[in-house]
Amino acid sequence: MEKIRQPIISIMGHVDHGKTSLLDNIRKSSVASREAGAITQAIGASIVPLDILRKTCGALLDALKINVTIPGLLFIDTPGHAAFTNLRKRGGNLADIAIVIVDLNEGLMPQTIEALEILKQYKTPFIIAVNKIDLIQDWVDVDGPLITKLNNQSQKFMQLFETKFYELVGALNERGINSDRFDRVEDYTKQVALVPMSAKFGIGVPEALMVLTGLTQKFLEQGLKTSAEGPAKGTVLEVKEEKGLGMTVDVIIYDGHLKKNDTIVIGDLNEPIVTKIRSLLEPKPLADTMDKRVKYNQVEEVVAATGVKISAPDLDNALAGMPIRSATEETLEEAKSQVQEEVEDVLIETDESGVIVKADTLGSVEALVKLLKEAEIPIRSASIGDISKKDLSEAQSNFEKDPFTAIVLGFNVKVIDDIPENVHVITADIIYKILDDYKEWHAEMMKKEEEKELDNLVKPCKIQIMPNYVFRQSGPAICGTEILAGTLKPDTPIMNLNGDLLTSVKGMQDKNKNVEKAEKGMQVAVSYPGITVGRQFNEGDILLSAVPEADFRKFKELKRLLTPEEKDILKEIAEIMRKKNVVWGV
Repeated sequence: MEKIRQPIISIMGHVDHGKTSLLDNIRKSSVASREAGAITQAIGASIVPLDILRKTCGALLDALKINVTIPGLLFIDTPGHAAFTNLRKRGGNLADIAIVIVDLNEGLMPQTIEALEILKQYKTPFIIAVNKIDLIQDWVDVDGPLITKLNNQSQKFMQLFETKFYELVGALNERGINSDRFDRVEDYTKQVALVPMSAKFGIGVPEALMVLTGLTQKFLEQGLKTSAEGPAKGTVLEVKEEKGLGMTVDVIIYDGHLKKNDTIVIGDLNEPIVTKIRSLLEPKPLADTMDKRVKYNQVEEVVAATGVKISAPDLDNALAGMPIRSATEETLEEAKSQVQEEVEDVLIETDESGVIVKADTLGSVEALVKLLKEAEIPIRSASIGDISKKDLSEAQSNFEKDPFTAIVLGFNVKVIDDIPENVHVITADIIYKILDDYKEWHAEMMKKEEEKELDNLVKPCKIQIMPNYVFRQSGPAICGTEILAGTLKPDTPIMNLNGDLLTSVKGMQDKNKNVEKAEKGMQVAVSYPGITVGRQFNEGDILLSAVPEADFRKFKELKRLLTPEEKDILKEIAEIMRKKNVVWGV
């Protein structure tokens, strides 16, 4: 039998921007009343039933003129899951919709940007709670709903508020997000609703719940249909050892139902874990799941969407973020196949060259891999866990084939100290920062490789044979030489201003010491084999390096690495050579 389940809502945002305050306020408005239908605090989630939504939102919901059929809202709020990217189900984010909290006074911060990028990636709809409006100068609380409160503020407050608010709108627009205040949004399919709020004092909270309810009701209702009798599908949030219970898993069930004594299958890096449920546990009413002393009630079954703690044997190797299924004897092999397919969809193992990716959970791996693929960055392997010796060895083996892939990218993981030479490691707890750092490293590597390539070309150089400094006329000729522009090196071919090749530099000395290069302004003694001064060139002559045509073309490709002076010399050389061949270097 099909039923409509609660939409799963992720609360995201930067540290201290008000995620906890928002949930605390929602809980306080209902839990404190101790009435029937008050919020249920499941494992890793808070369930706000429809009657509490109606009580909190009041006339605001009626204004939507929508027949509300969802049974309530389920907020994911497991402590320690700020890295929400691990909350996944096959094909996308575990959340049906999200609320991103932004401190209006601080604007977009790294974790906020991370949240927005991942939501866009998974095409998860979201609203933005613009928090801490009460901290703007001259705020005065007045009776009435949010818009009434705003309309009754001073002109000074409204000027400050509107300035900050539309700075945020502009910043979001720069990231490709079209947004406006929720009451000014004309099309919710094209614009993101911004709800001004003070989570601390509950201002704007009813409006945020109203918009979330309206959006899920209007656009997501079909996707919320679930079977009350079908097998459970869920995601592991945390793996914890509990006193008296042993190893347990905290799970969000997003489809079907789960009963005590059911067989469950949990995805793994190798073989799926198959075990039987000893106990299904929910926190006792008003319990705080962050409190390690929390007491649990045993329940016989749970139905989606909800959170539950499972006690069962053989959970020691379970991993956060893995898919979980319930199964019967007849469906066990199919369930095992499904969860492993889901894991293998994300994990990558090839023999080809590419970067090595490690992350703390399956969802984090998936999010990072998705971003890297979008940026067309090749991946050799992607897996869960800390960066190991094996990962570093794989990266090192990449170096010979392609130095640009001798790198390990890690999200929320540790790395051993002994990093091999030629291997680079980037770790961060923000996914897009890993991508930014990789691009920066890649650009530096490109520059080094190109500079290495430049070193193998004949450098552009302009020199003058210094009058009265001919130390030997021939066999080889040794002349004092001033570098007028560019760089002179041994083996540089030399031509005159007619483009005639004369000789190559055999060696150079400065103050009786051999030198490998001479730059603009230096005066050095240069050895010119096969030359007789007075025949091929004279004292005072100006000469140029005879840059080969192939080298000239390469310089054109790498011109961003050249100095203006080097570009000028190359231009002069090209003009001389094109008198002999009009398409030289073209």
